[in-house]
Amino acid sequence: MAKWMVAAKKADFDKIAKKYHITPVLARIMRNRDVTGDEEIQKFLHGDLEDLHDPFLMKDMEKAAEIIMVKIKEGKTIRIIGDYDVDGICSSYILFTGLKELGGRADIVIPHRMKDGYGLNDHLIEEADRDGIDTILTCDNGIAAAPQIGLAKEKGMTVIVTDHHEVPFEDGESGRNYLLPEGDAVVDPKQPDCEYPFKQICGGVVAFKLIQILFFLFDMPRKDRYRWQQLLDELLVFAALATVCDVMELRDENRIIVKKGLELMSQTANLGLKALLMVNGIEGKTLSPYHAGFIIGPCLNATGRLDTALRALELFRAQEWKEAVTIAEDLKQLNDNRKQMTEEGVKEAIRQVEEADYSKDRVLIVYLPECHESLAGIIAGRIKEKYGKPAFVLTKAEDGIKGSGRSIEAYNMYEEMTAVKELFIRYGGHKMAAGLSLPDEKSVEQFRKRLNENCRLTKEDFEEVVHIDVPMPLAYADRNFIKELSLLEPFGTGNPKPLFARKGISLLSGRKIGRNQNVGKYTIADEEGRQYEMIFFGDLEQFDLFLREKFGARLAEGVYAGRLAVGEIVISIAYYPDINNYAGRESIQIVMQHYTC
Repeated sequence: MAKWMVAAKKADFDKIAKKYHITPVLARIMRNRDVTGDEEIQKFLHGDLEDLHDPFLMKDMEKAAEIIMVKIKEGKTIRIIGDYDVDGICSSYILFTGLKELGGRADIVIPHRMKDGYGLNDHLIEEADRDGIDTILTCDNGIAAAPQIGLAKEKGMTVIVTDHHEVPFEDGESGRNYLLPEGDAVVDPKQPDCEYPFKQICGGVVAFKLIQILFFLFDMPRKDRYRWQQLLDELLVFAALATVCDVMELRDENRIIVKKGLELMSQTANLGLKALLMVNGIEGKTLSPYHAGFIIGPCLNATGRLDTALRALELFRAQEWKEAVTIAEDLKQLNDNRKQMTEEGVKEAIRQVEEADYSKDRVLIVYLPECHESLAGIIAGRIKEKYGKPAFVLTKAEDGIKGSGRSIEAYNMYEEMTAVKELFIRYGGHKMAAGLSLPDEKSVEQFRKRLNENCRLTKEDFEEVVHIDVPMPLAYADRNFIKELSLLEPFGTGNPKPLFARKGISLLSGRKIGRNQNVGKYTIADEEGRQYEMIFFGDLEQFDLFLREKFGARLAEGVYAGRLAVGEIVISIAYYPDINNYAGRESIQIVMQHYTC
């Protein structure tokens, strides 16, 4: 069982509650997320677009905009080179749309995942040279492409880098040496001397802020304020989508961008995005990070995985409804195919871990030669979740071995890979995710051996911890409180949905619902005998086994027979409260997330 830990951060919760007209519980939740100080609390509760950080604060941002302004006025051709994931697609679309609005001559190249790999390569530079491109503008890549940018400069091209990834470095006797590319302007908040106050933005937000400055330099707010605002709203939608899909923390300005962007997304004028919402059955709904990250995003990612990401850009640039719907349907079908292939890959990865006894390793490295290389990252994420360990999935490619990794909080994947960088043809990433290329199959075992030898993770690092915000009676979760919790939205990475806990909960009855009978719906009672509806979306088989082991078969079966009394099965639950809307009837529903005795 997981270890439950109650957050114990201190503050004057009553004072905060009184000042901001909220409950002390809400004040405690914000403190648990390190939201402190009047300015930060105000921004967290009521932040708006005016609270976004000044883009001029980002190193080289104004310089980049001024170069582009000159290029537009001179009629030079600008080639945007993005990436094949959602962030890269959205960044490319934001830049292209903004430059076109300003009269720029621009086109987009998205590297092919399998043929080109991630980011800039020599082939793309040579191609740009043959095409007579004057300026290369990268987005969501470029910070680690010093050799390729050097080649472009040798050929007389202007190069502007916009990125958000970690800056490559070398550790030497004199300290850490950062390996920055020699671009004409390098925009990346992760640069050590960049004074931008919030570093955790995605490539789409960097692109959005560049367009903001360009609109300012071209005096668009004065020339046509309505058109200026309309365009920025449209582009903000794509910055929000990129933020969610690139799993950025929903803190600081990311939270504002996503909250406002999702509101605007539900009423988007972009035909392609509108069609994608429709074919997935979420048009007209109140959109959340879940819809962006688990419905819309995977459809866009599927193009880069199984086809070409340019297909997603065609969707966003569609000018006819029929065309938009056709492309959206294609993307949904691609994603359905991707899901099936992923499930097959996960099963094979688990089989390999178990049969080869890799489960004893602290860093899991699985080699699936037949797996589509574009699915490696997804499968690695699933393996990480199952075993609670950093995981890499490697596949056989035309030019060697390629792979992706997903990490746990205690393991900085990029830094650990940097320590054995001589093994790789190429690698890159950040703390929680990374990609790599190895020369051949022989290097797989060496990679596994070196990472595990260097690994400093302890037993405690692997232990699942359930972080409880507040131990709270169920009776406190009334409609007013549940409504107040909406002030904390949107929930996601860095701002999880609040979790409460209560002991002494009696199970009275239950039934299994859903198409596959994999959801549990229960009647429960608190210590005072008050009854509530409770639902559980987790592993129902494991929960039933828990009841059987702790309370015996008779009582465990009695739950579903509906014949238990208060006090016969008593458990502790970690939960959050919600409003269940069914057939026009509203009721409070306790959503169980974890359980113990």
